[in-house]
Amino acid sequence: MNIWQGQRIRLRGVEPGDWEAFDRWDQDSEIARLCYHIEFPRSQEGTKKFAAEAALAQPRDHAYRWMIETLDGIPVGTINTHSCEPRHGTFGYGLAVAREHWRKGYAAEAIRLVLAYYFRELRYQKATAHVYAFNEASIRLHEKLGFQLEGRLRRMVYTDDAYHDELIYGMTAEEFAHAYP
Repeated sequence: MNIWQGQRIRLRGVEPGDWEAFDRWDQDSEIARLCYHIEFPRSQEGTKKFAAEAALAQPRDHAYRWMIETLDGIPVGTINTHSCEPRHGTFGYGLAVAREHWRKGYAAEAIRLVLAYYFRELRYQKATAHVYAFNEASIRLHEKLGFQLEGRLRRMVYTDDAYHDELIYGMTAEEFAHAYP
């Protein structure tokens, strides 16, 4: 049994060859808008450099980026932890799944694998996810996983010629243990 593998996907480190997947994903502006914001275009050489650096990166204060791939080895997305505070036992994460792989359970499984590791191995006690109010699929996903809506930051995001709220979802280690024994 591998802690990084679920029923549909596995999490693995980024490899230099993943630049091609990142390059494809960079072409979908709507996914960029849902996840963070639309960046300036990146050259293929820039994407190669990004993937090469990510492949060599070690966890920094427990912050890390994984590739999400099917059990057949097809990259479907990425998930990364950030804002890791070991003293307080809190962390955040973000993820993106390529449009052609939406609604197959990959995002939910990737989140559960990361939560299990941080709660059960690293002794973190709370995970937080920031979701834009217009990202209805992510809202449904986090609520289905058992996250609690903890707050709303009004007019925090400007995209597509409008201001939008940012929702803050949280899950404690105890809530995770109850939902996923």
